[in-house]
Amino acid sequence: MADTDSIETDGAPSTDNPYSQGVRAGDALYVSGYGSVDPETGDVVDGDIAAQTDRVLENVAAVVDAAGGDGLADVVKVTVYLTDLEEYDAVNEAYGARFGDDPPARVCVEVSRLPDDVRVEMDATASLG
Repeated sequence: MADTDSIETDGAPSTDNPYSQGVRAGDALYVSGYGSVDPETGDVVDGDIAAQTDRVLENVAAVVDAAGGDGLADVVKVTVYLTDLEEYDAVNEAYGARFGDDPPARVCVEVSRLPDDVRVEMDATASLG
């Protein structure tokens, strides 16, 4: 197995499931999938899909920061999982507001269900070099 470091932070939700919040392999950071769960309470955030998208991106940024990166600025690839593609435009608006004019590569797929019954989840890859 490659030389890797597991990344853990209180700034993102943690579980007792068998996975790391993030794994650093050289200059690459692989961030596990996060839904719209508040790390302090463990609850899904209230609000519309934009508020939930914001929380997801805050969780991703916290893991990047914990690995020594610069939050969303270091993210190069994101996969977005939505339980309802009717919310695609609203997610894009919230997502675009966080990434601005130089967004990362991205995939978006509709799924039937996500853990904790969240409506949006994202995983990410960041470059820390």
